[in-house]
Amino acid sequence: MAGPAGFRLRVQLVWLALLTLLLGLFYNLGLDFGLIGQKLPFMLGLRLSPDGFVQGVALTLLITMISMVVSLVVAVLTALGRLSSNALSFGLTTFYASFFRGTPLLVQVLIIYLALPQFGIVLSGFASGILALSLNYGAYLAETIRAGILSVPRGQAEAAKALGLGRGVIAFKIIAPQAMRIIIPPAGSNFISMLKDSSLVSVMGLWELNFLAQSYGRSTYHYMEMLLTAAAIYWLLSIGLELIQNRLERRFGRGFAADRQGGLS
Repeated sequence: MAGPAGFRLRVQLVWLALLTLLLGLFYNLGLDFGLIGQKLPFMLGLRLSPDGFVQGVALTLLITMISMVVSLVVAVLTALGRLSSNALSFGLTTFYASFFRGTPLLVQVLIIYLALPQFGIVLSGFASGILALSLNYGAYLAETIRAGILSVPRGQAEAAKALGLGRGVIAFKIIAPQAMRIIIPPAGSNFISMLKDSSLVSVMGLWELNFLAQSYGRSTYHYMEMLLTAAAIYWLLSIGLELIQNRLERRFGRGFAADRQGGLS
């Protein structure tokens, strides 16, 4: 079978062969699959924690989703500040981006959770984790959004102004759809990294996936089973985000692909 469909089929067969080899390797390690089945509902968040709060994957996804939204708002504001001709806005946003991109995320988590109480600012582990992830990834996303905006030729905005269109229409109807084609691939990678980095909130005692994997491994002396299970779950979640990213890339890339084909013809 030739063409794109044949290529996709061959890729799927390669994935299937590698996955089979990987599962065969794990099976030959003599892992305790009974223990995995016993702990899996807790790790997936199908059971609540002893204090009645969500745990495991459910908590990981909750932290990640909230952090995605907050970091996106922070990133847009930062990108606009980076593009501003106002010295105060430019200075504040560049300073923020430099600090949060130049220091480790774990250090930021510990500063927010452990150091701020020294000055009377006490945040819960949940709020601290979201704040640290949002501020850290907001700094990276800001550069991605800025690059996307700059990729749109200035002449299009000027032409829209000449037609009497307002700023809001120009921003959301002309610039944003074209910028999204540039923004989505790196932004999707950042969100996948955020999903995995949410494991750092385990240092604050939150019962998310990584925390449960370590706790069950410590209590049962079966670290391999618990950590491999957590790794598999993170992998599946990442694949889900990759599929969403690919769909968004195709959606916002249609116009560019059509224009390119028209130019070639």
